[in-house]
Amino acid sequence: MMDLSPKEIADVAIEKGIAKANSSFLSMVVLGFLGGAFIAIGYLAYIRVTGTMPASWGSFDTFMGAAVFPTGLILILVGGGELVTGNMMAVSMACFDKKINILQLIWNWLWITIFNLIGALFVAYFFGHFIGLTEGDFLAKTVHTAEMKTSAPFWQAFVSGIGCNWLVSMAVWLCYGAKTFAGKILGIWFPIMAFVLIGFQHVVANMFIIPAAIFAGHLSWMLFLKNIIAVFLGNAAGAVVFVSMLYFIAYKKEGVQKTDTAL
Repeated sequence: MMDLSPKEIADVAIEKGIAKANSSFLSMVVLGFLGGAFIAIGYLAYIRVTGTMPASWGSFDTFMGAAVFPTGLILILVGGGELVTGNMMAVSMACFDKKINILQLIWNWLWITIFNLIGALFVAYFFGHFIGLTEGDFLAKTVHTAEMKTSAPFWQAFVSGIGCNWLVSMAVWLCYGAKTFAGKILGIWFPIMAFVLIGFQHVVANMFIIPAAIFAGHLSWMLFLKNIIAVFLGNAAGAVVFVSMLYFIAYKKEGVQKTDTAL
């Protein structure tokens, strides 16, 4: 069973985008919640791996955390879930191909974002705070990580968001091209591990880590909101411009022009 070529992946991404844009509201509620929760669980694993590592280990602790963080996107893409950062790529591909309109794109992004947030907050509160998995011995790591996110100025957070979702969207792209579970997992793993190692900002991941610090009595919801806006916009630019638009130009634009001419 052969994996898909990049040109074939572009067709699959468009088909996926159409399906996502036409999802029922109930589907968006359930799968959006799961998407936010799964990303939060991946981040929770990161905190539990790195939270008590000695400072003398340097960046090795980040490497170890980055190695488990991709669990979240694997659960979404292989197990089932909707993630707004992945939809930013797939749904915009369908929009570029004129298979859906901009209102459908906004509707999908809006509701998946809301239910991703609910899922991430659920894990941050009940697993992180209520059970205490991001507190106790792990609180210092949780707060330090959240402070690093919220201390970035708007444009730094925005550009960091671009880098993040360029890689996340490529992980989704590679997953679409693989035909086996093993291939999908490998396609997801390395781009996601890379964005975590680099330190880029992901809007749904931040929906977990910053509230986890807030529930423990640190930071504020205003800082959270400012960060989320900047990172959301950067994530959108990373997906739409650096993946959807460029690959659409490379693989699909000529065909659309020919179709329009024929009509």
